[in-house]
Amino acid sequence: MNNPKIFESNYKKLGFLVLDRDAAEEVNSDYYKPYIKVLFLPEDYSLTIDFKQYTTTTSSLFFINSNQYLQIEKEGKAPGYFMYYNRDFYCVQIHDAEVACDGLLFNNIFEMPMTALPEKEAGFVAGIFNQIQGEFDAVDSSQEEMIRTYLKQLIIKATRIWKVQQLGILNTEPSKEMDFFRDFSRLVEIHFRTKHTVADYADILGVAPKTLSKKFNRLELTQPNDIIKDRIMLEAKRLLGHSSLSVKEIAYQLGYEDPAYFNRLFTSKVGDTPSNFRKKYLQGKNVQSE
Repeated sequence: MNNPKIFESNYKKLGFLVLDRDAAEEVNSDYYKPYIKVLFLPEDYSLTIDFKQYTTTTSSLFFINSNQYLQIEKEGKAPGYFMYYNRDFYCVQIHDAEVACDGLLFNNIFEMPMTALPEKEAGFVAGIFNQIQGEFDAVDSSQEEMIRTYLKQLIIKATRIWKVQQLGILNTEPSKEMDFFRDFSRLVEIHFRTKHTVADYADILGVAPKTLSKKFNRLELTQPNDIIKDRIMLEAKRLLGHSSLSVKEIAYQLGYEDPAYFNRLFTSKVGDTPSNFRKKYLQGKNVQSE
């Protein structure tokens, strides 16, 4: 594998590598799990993020949080780029005023980590990655701030494109509507283990539950109740697939005192019991790794 380039200072860390076949195997290892990851992949790459598969038909960016699971299944002909960093290097929540991506690019209710790049933007993004690579080749005292500046440019550019691709009518709404949507997304991400109803989130946002539902209806978005339940189910699937917790323990961890109710909810949402889901997922995982 080509040697990864790493910036490290105190607790801050960012790594960068060109993605070829050997590197793709390395990226699939557990080492990168705790980091926030950004991939720039040309066409014909296939990867699984959590439980969804994506295939690139054009140059695409992927923003993957540390709680998400990444597996590159197939590499395209052209090399890609892989960058990983910790929150000490750059935290989107702390710097949200700069990049306005939390609840959109990260922690979005669509669970959509992919941003397909229009041709003219692909050149711009490739240029940023080349600049970051250049920073590692010519080390300077301002290296850290330059890399962080390029990362911010990347996030801002991707957020703009993602909004156009994913948000439809919401993208033409006043900014306060976008902020409301982002706030709801972020609140679900923070509280889904303990707050399960639309009324819980309406209360935090200072609106009536009906008002919250009407806003999503008007903008033709998935209903808030479904968004909340989908986020809980995603976490349940992660724990079933990637932990040794029992179904009962998972139910408790997700705020359900009655495991039988959790079982019924999971089955109605996913179409399989938690036990069957785990069995099938682990069988499929073993088949893939052979």
